[in-house]
Amino acid sequence: MDEFRFQIEEDMEDERIDKCISMLIDSLSRSFLQKLIKDGQVSVNGAAVKSSYRVKAQDEVRFFLPKAVEPDIEPEPIPLDILYEDEDVAVINKPKGMVVHPAAGHYSGTLVNALLYHCGKELSGINGVLRPGIVHRIDMDTTGSIIVCKNDKAHNRIAAQLKEHTIKRSYLAICTGNLKEDQLTIDKPLGRHPADRKKRAVDMKNGKRAVTHVKVLRRFSGYTYIECVLETGRTHQIRVHMASIGHPLLGDELYSNTKSPFHLQGQTLHASVLGFVHPSTNEYVEVIAPLPEYFEHLLQILEKRP
Repeated sequence: MDEFRFQIEEDMEDERIDKCISMLIDSLSRSFLQKLIKDGQVSVNGAAVKSSYRVKAQDEVRFFLPKAVEPDIEPEPIPLDILYEDEDVAVINKPKGMVVHPAAGHYSGTLVNALLYHCGKELSGINGVLRPGIVHRIDMDTTGSIIVCKNDKAHNRIAAQLKEHTIKRSYLAICTGNLKEDQLTIDKPLGRHPADRKKRAVDMKNGKRAVTHVKVLRRFSGYTYIECVLETGRTHQIRVHMASIGHPLLGDELYSNTKSPFHLQGQTLHASVLGFVHPSTNEYVEVIAPLPEYFEHLLQILEKRP
């Protein structure tokens, strides 16, 4: 039996322990997990739990699986665009199409595979063997800044800033339609979609607080170039918030019913600015990821449209 452990993120809070693990590892069924829990193979914060246990943010979950379930994650010589790096952290400019950490169907070509090759064993282990160094993530087709932690001390301090919403995160995006306001704040709680496990949705009753500050940068015919500053950091927050006001992101096939005419690969969303207090020096560090080439080209096309 092999040990598997990870830390619960905020967007998982209040989920049943068996459901939580099944969402993180698609290959494990709820019934299989319930048996593991019944057999005492699953613990939270060092104590065995029942299937009815509902997880809390920062819970340390540990469980044991047959070796065949957890694949070996191999280092791969994948080029990384490193925006900042020292002995504690690195900020990577993630390209479009790259998955952050291994999961069912994506056990190679991920950011973790590249980090294992670049950093070797110098990665935090708090989130387990499938997510070494990973303290937060961005979607596969979202580009831009993501911070990676090289040791557990850095991981804990960056995770605390994420929990307290003190990390600066500014995104650039193109939404469909023309926003009436030059600036607006979307304050709508988000939760899991009631019918589609891949999606999130506005949930006024049970959702967690989610706030996005939106500023118009440029207006085009039928589209708007915007900056979105996160006050909170829920899964798919910008994508769901913009769709909820009738302006889904251009190219977002999950939250928009309109097909993009520009042959895009997923949503036009870029994590531009990442600012944090350094875990060792306590100095403020701010990193800016340049717009990817496809995004720049798209802005030029939109500028020329009548």
